[in-house]
Amino acid sequence: MSTQRSPRTWFITGASSGFGLAFARHALGLGDRVVATARRPERLAELAAEFPDQVLLQQLDVTQPAQAQAAVQAAVARFGRIDVLVNNAGYGIVGAVEETPDDELRAQMEANFFGAVNVIRAALPQMRSQRSGAIVNLSSMGGQLSFGGFSAYSASKFALEGLSEALAQEMAPFGIKVLIVEPGSFRTSFAGDALRHMPVLEAYRDVTGGIREFAHGMNGTQAGDPAKVPQAVVKALDAHNTPLRLQLGADAVEAVRAHSQQLLQDLEAWRPVAEATGFDA
Repeated sequence: MSTQRSPRTWFITGASSGFGLAFARHALGLGDRVVATARRPERLAELAAEFPDQVLLQQLDVTQPAQAQAAVQAAVARFGRIDVLVNNAGYGIVGAVEETPDDELRAQMEANFFGAVNVIRAALPQMRSQRSGAIVNLSSMGGQLSFGGFSAYSASKFALEGLSEALAQEMAPFGIKVLIVEPGSFRTSFAGDALRHMPVLEAYRDVTGGIREFAHGMNGTQAGDPAKVPQAVVKALDAHNTPLRLQLGADAVEAVRAHSQQLLQDLEAWRPVAEATGFDA
């Protein structure tokens, strides 16, 4: 990256931990400015004290559209623009479909999908007026494929990816890039405080028990280094041909590759059936 470039302004949701905090620290290390948002911004007080001229703290529960609007307005008032919007806030649920109550499923969608939409809608007028910028939506390899026990989480990320794919086309005329990031297992708090376990139904104990144990066991042992994620994202954003999707971690690359190969195999195997559904000539 050129050292002569102008400082960017980053707007980061869920900035108090995990990927969000890693993005904030990386941006500050580049000399950029950061609007660090969180439900509990006091957890970022030390960061703000360390970089008083570069950091603006804002309270933001992404499920509240009015808070998103207020945080964006404060960002523009302080720094004049938003160059990179990072939608990171969210959490996960583990449990079978039948084990996941409706209120839990809806809350998952509100945080992971509608929360990102709220922030995107709040930021777009400013970004469109600039005719530049980037929107980075943190998905997961679970946004490309799913596993038994992660249906609610994957549903929220599948929805975010579908919206992002269309958004990328809508934003292209305005010079705004959209990047979907699909991490594998990284050493964040996702498998700890950010993962909600649904009540176990006896019928599914053997079906989801293994994935529950895996989720508990991997906490703090994941191979991925969160500090390296922003480096990869900046490299992708600065590339002439920024990809729509960026898988991060060897596990994500392998899982998405295997899933894609299976999809292509099924597509080819069932092509005669698919193509025979038109009107007869």
